[in-house]
Amino acid sequence: MDPKSQKVKLNDGHFIPVLGFGTYAPPEAAKREALEITKFAIEVGFRHIDCAHVYENEEQVGQAIRSKIADGTVKREDIFYTSKLWLTSLRPELVQPALEKSLKTLQLDYVDLYIIHIPVALKPGEELFPKDENGKLIFDSVDLCLTWEALEKCKDAGLAKSIGVSNFNHKQLEKILNKPGLKYKPVCNQVECHPYLNQSKLLDFCKSHDIVFVAFGALGSQRVKEWVNLNHPVLLEDPVLSAIAQKHKQTPALVALRYQIQRGVVVLTKSFNKKRVKENMQPCVYSWWFSPPDVTTGELAWLERLMAGQKTEILTPGHPSAPALSSLLMH
Repeated sequence: MDPKSQKVKLNDGHFIPVLGFGTYAPPEAAKREALEITKFAIEVGFRHIDCAHVYENEEQVGQAIRSKIADGTVKREDIFYTSKLWLTSLRPELVQPALEKSLKTLQLDYVDLYIIHIPVALKPGEELFPKDENGKLIFDSVDLCLTWEALEKCKDAGLAKSIGVSNFNHKQLEKILNKPGLKYKPVCNQVECHPYLNQSKLLDFCKSHDIVFVAFGALGSQRVKEWVNLNHPVLLEDPVLSAIAQKHKQTPALVALRYQIQRGVVVLTKSFNKKRVKENMQPCVYSWWFSPPDVTTGELAWLERLMAGQKTEILTPGHPSAPALSSLLMH
């Protein structure tokens, strides 16, 4: 089975590849790395590329896409490109200019998917993280329903083929879904999701409203000391996951990916290691199934467990949108 051909239909009729390549890199990573690894990801078969304004590497990612179009590896319509609306541009009058800025940086005519990165507004301006004299983030007051209407206009203008959200909880999704005059439902909700954080209730809610669930951090939370407790266990080193992988002659990463795909989840993988990037696009991720007698009841129970405290906590807990303020950047 060719992984490139595996797609899920969105509620607006477009299709999203089941496996995506995430392009976030820590600040110390050279921008050129994003260019080279994105080109390599496309070469080994990834057709779903996930990026964002806040990653500050859309120029390099766009260059990678255009170079693989130019050399005949892909056509533009083969690539599903996602960008994200940053928190300082949630005021409705700032939405389309923000998307146009990303398109200019990418040198692309449209994005396949444009999503609200986080349902929290920050003070507009050039600073990505505006802070006051005490070093605290400066929040803004924005009605996300109005932000959503601005995204709908971007879709109508042909700047984005599909529109969606990220890091929304079910109440925030309901606010959009119940908005009077709603023209387009969000096609997806992108959130952190892995065997330590299976998000089963939110997944069920999204499925019930025909919203595709997209998982970032599918191989575990990013190990950055400022964002996550480094004493928490490392998913890919989990002994049970390793035992399941060994039993099925797979790697722990492929077991974690298979787990999500079997649940109907679109999965983003992220690595700047070429060996791992290639491994994550192996056809074997589709060629086996978690079901008896292949997998025991105990193994399935482990894969479904929800371990508390695995999410990262970044922004001010007192903010009204705090339930969604988790693992906000590393995706």
